[in-house]
Amino acid sequence: MTEPLKVAVAGLGTVGGGVIRLLRQQSDLIRRRCGRAIELVAVSALEPPPDLAAELAGVPWFGDAVTMAQDAAADVVVELIGGAHGVALRMCETALEHGRHVVTANKAMLAHHGTALAERAESRGLSLGFEAAVAGGIPVIKALREGLAGNRILEIHGILNGTCNYILSRMRREGLEFEAALADAQRLGYAEADPTFDIDGIDAAHKLAILASVAFGGPVRLVPDNVEGIRHVTAIDIKYAEQLGYRIKLLGITRRSGALFEQRVHPCLVPIETPIAAVEDVFNAVIIVGDFVDRVVLVGRGAGANPTASAVVADLVDIAAGRHAPTFGVAVADLDPIEPAPLSARVGAYYVRLMVRDEVGVLASVAGALAAGGVSIAQFFQDRHDPGEKVPVVLTTHATDEASMRRALDLITGLGPVMEPPRLIRIEPF
Repeated sequence: MTEPLKVAVAGLGTVGGGVIRLLRQQSDLIRRRCGRAIELVAVSALEPPPDLAAELAGVPWFGDAVTMAQDAAADVVVELIGGAHGVALRMCETALEHGRHVVTANKAMLAHHGTALAERAESRGLSLGFEAAVAGGIPVIKALREGLAGNRILEIHGILNGTCNYILSRMRREGLEFEAALADAQRLGYAEADPTFDIDGIDAAHKLAILASVAFGGPVRLVPDNVEGIRHVTAIDIKYAEQLGYRIKLLGITRRSGALFEQRVHPCLVPIETPIAAVEDVFNAVIIVGDFVDRVVLVGRGAGANPTASAVVADLVDIAAGRHAPTFGVAVADLDPIEPAPLSARVGAYYVRLMVRDEVGVLASVAGALAAGGVSIAQFFQDRHDPGEKVPVVLTTHATDEASMRRALDLITGLGPVMEPPRLIRIEPF
């Protein structure tokens, strides 16, 4: 009989608890699918969770995750602690040094240290699994690395953060402002007490860095200058986007273009008829475009105990069955050091909203500033209003580069009748 795959788990929060329960409840199914049992042989956390007492009875407990990675009688160490650096990173490095495979859901750690960890793993013939690090229960890493291995990936775009998608969905459906929708997300547990990583686009940027590496065969690269969150999106912008035939989504977008590749996270206006516009609430979506397969659309729950546990255990099943692939689809030595393009090089259309005093010549001044910046107007309208009040002016542009758009906005900001900083949102037709 084949020996069980022995697994140690560090971190027994929401996801860790889900992994423990899945391994117990699906043990027969897992054994049939990989030809051997997966056995929990050690756990580590700050304190034992009472709701897992039955599942953890008799399982050795380690108060220190790094010690567990070194001393536990395990074939695989599962890291569910979180954090880009610190104990999570030390534990993974220690596990690899001691000949143990690593499975992690830690997108921040991979975004900062993924290439180095992959090099350690490959040099020892070990697996570094991270399906759970991107889009929760959606098997996007397997799709890219295995199912689409015969394709040259042309583009990936997606909703990579369920918190932001929930906030924008509530704002659209109920006319809520950002702060009210955020407070509701926090009340329901969809957003942290400090939501910075989510609403400022950092979480999505970590995931996009991993996707870009697997898609294009390059080192994992964070591009912080190309990241923008949703704090500035207002209910009025969402209303006007609908009137123009769009919905606003926070997207991660990556495309390869010669020796450069785009890698950016920001709010976008997407046409209502596109698949991604229909993805609401806490769901994630990833659209992959390949040269032979054309367009693949993956939608599912991007977080939570069960979906993320499903992804963790999928990696464990691969290891148990002896299925092994290079971490990022190609060996670390063969990664192509392509460079990210600056956001200023982005070419496309834009939505702009201004708040101006209602006086003669305002629209002509705005149009003149855009022309001086080299930007051509596609649509231009002023909402109904009472004379003399501050009024919204909304416009969309024809395709132009970001640098020209920024120059035009600087000119508009300096106009006397413009009473607030212009609001810009990029339009992505897909």
